[in-house]
Order: sequence, then structure tokens, then C-alpha cells
Amino acid sequence: MALSQQNVNLIGYLAAALTTISFLPQLIRVVKLRSARDISLGMFLIFSAGTLFWFLYGLFSHSLPVALANAITLALSVSILVLKLRFDRHATAAAQPAGAPR
Repeated sequence: MALSQQNVNLIGYLAAALTTISFLPQLIRVVKLRSARDISLGMFLIFSAGTLFWFLYGLFSHSLPVALANAITLALSVSILVLKLRFDRHATAAAQPAGAPR
């Protein structure tokens, strides 16, 4: 089955859009609950690093679908990471007894 380059690009953009927006429900949940306790810090650090490299690959290979999707995914992933670090720090501080050293 042969596809035109336009159809191949359409598949790339569709894949990029779906995998990118898949992070929105997680980000919305973290913001609503003001908790990221169940999110793995290690996984999101590794994922964000990988996404950064995919973004760079897209830039250097002049692949707009790869670069654009990974730029947006990286922004969403880093947002979740920042919120995780902020909410985890607040949860740890709130869990300590009054007067306990921090």
C-alpha cells in the first residue's frame, strides 16, 4: 500500500497530536487535586529528558511534526514535574509535626 507524502505527514501530525494531548488529563488532575503524589519523579525526569532529545532531533532533522509535538509535550511534562516538586514539598512540610526540625 503506497501513501502519498501528504498522507504520511497527516499520520505524523495525528500521532503527534494524540500523544501530546495525552498529558493534558494528567496535568489537569494534578492541578485540581493539588497533588502529584502518585506520579513517579524518576519516570517523569527520564521522560522529559527523552522528550528534549526528540525535540532536538526534530529540529536538527527538520521534521516539523517531531519538533512541534515534542516541544509541546516537553512543556506539559516539565509543568507536571514542577507541580510534583512543589506539591510534594508542601505535603512533606505539612506532614511534619509542629516544632519538628525541617
